[in-house]
Amino acid sequence: MSALYILGGLLSLLVLRVPVAFALGSLGIFLLWIFPLPVNGVPVRIYSAMDNFELLAVPMFLLMSNVLLRGGVGKDLFAAVQSWVGHWPGGLGVATILSCGLFSAVSGSSVATAATIATVAIPEMTSRGYNRPFVLGMLAAGGTLGILIPPSIPLILYGIVTETSIPSLFLAGIGPGLFLCCIFMIYSMIYARFNPDYERVAKATKEERRRATFMALPTLLLAICIIGSIYMGMATPAEAAGLGFVLSILITYAMGRMDWEKLKEATYAAAKTTVMIFLIIAGAKVFSYAITLYQLPQSLSELLTTNISEPALFILAVGAALLVIGFFLESLSMILIMVPVLFPALMGMNIDPIWFGIFFVVLVETALITPPVGMNLFVIQAVSGAKLGEVARGAMPFAILMLATAFLLYYWQDLALFIPTSLR
Repeated sequence: MSALYILGGLLSLLVLRVPVAFALGSLGIFLLWIFPLPVNGVPVRIYSAMDNFELLAVPMFLLMSNVLLRGGVGKDLFAAVQSWVGHWPGGLGVATILSCGLFSAVSGSSVATAATIATVAIPEMTSRGYNRPFVLGMLAAGGTLGILIPPSIPLILYGIVTETSIPSLFLAGIGPGLFLCCIFMIYSMIYARFNPDYERVAKATKEERRRATFMALPTLLLAICIIGSIYMGMATPAEAAGLGFVLSILITYAMGRMDWEKLKEATYAAAKTTVMIFLIIAGAKVFSYAITLYQLPQSLSELLTTNISEPALFILAVGAALLVIGFFLESLSMILIMVPVLFPALMGMNIDPIWFGIFFVVLVETALITPPVGMNLFVIQAVSGAKLGEVARGAMPFAILMLATAFLLYYWQDLALFIPTSLR
């Protein structure tokens, strides 16, 4: 019964629009106070939540993505990909998704990916006869690749919370990330085939391809340096993120697209997002401390393992819960609240934590493009000036494709596990 009261209290605070970090932290302190339990342990818990070397990757990746965003790197990627595939049927849609995938490999952020590619792709695609809701929905969905294709900030946080290998999580995200890219591109080509207003793009000349590819080459090399340094064991994710930040500054300055004002803007934007993330981490740590002392995770784990003996039913229940909770919480909050509660039951059923992390993130991706609090919907709305309903309507088919991918991931676990297991 106490679990229902706690859940009801949390939902009430969120409905009242209390910021997630303060809702979690204040409810945790209140639970400790009324029991009574040792409230003096709260500062220690908050400090321990921040005292983690791997968390340095979060502000570094955010700094890097904001520098690239203000350096106009997304335009280079889109132009390069468009020069190679733009003349295909549905080629601009294919170019948009490929650009999202490539930018994901250097940003780790769904918001940065969606905002960067949207500014270039929206006018280009709508001028070629693509339906506007379809374009907006595609960009909202393409942006979600930023939290699945490595480096991924949510996967970093999942690895920290569960003490799971972050490089292994990154490797596991490659297969599903590429799979989602492929099915998004196939859907785009089918859509263009049956759209009477669609206009094909003229095939680029060799000189246009050469010039566009040359401009995008530094960003591609940046992605190779970041991912390669992690997988070759030369750097931790935090160190690779720092390397990426330095290289992003050098690249944008060398291209004449970065100055002191833009760097200050990038730093300020990254600082705001970092503070938001760290406040949520601190609030979630206090909340997690309180519910652990209340024996809530243990009780839930015992309840699940007693009443749900089949891993398939457990995964189905978790998936349904995540989709419902995704209507109210954004991705980082879902990870920081749900994973500590579910993880004991997960281990009790011998479910692979690497696979579960990818499955969890695919469902979190789906929540990013579902109303009322789908973060990517608001990003695309802000960039395009469209109505939220228009963006949500266009994103719905992509959300269905993501759910289908989650089901496939359950029945074909090697989609996520093949790469990390083959490289062990």
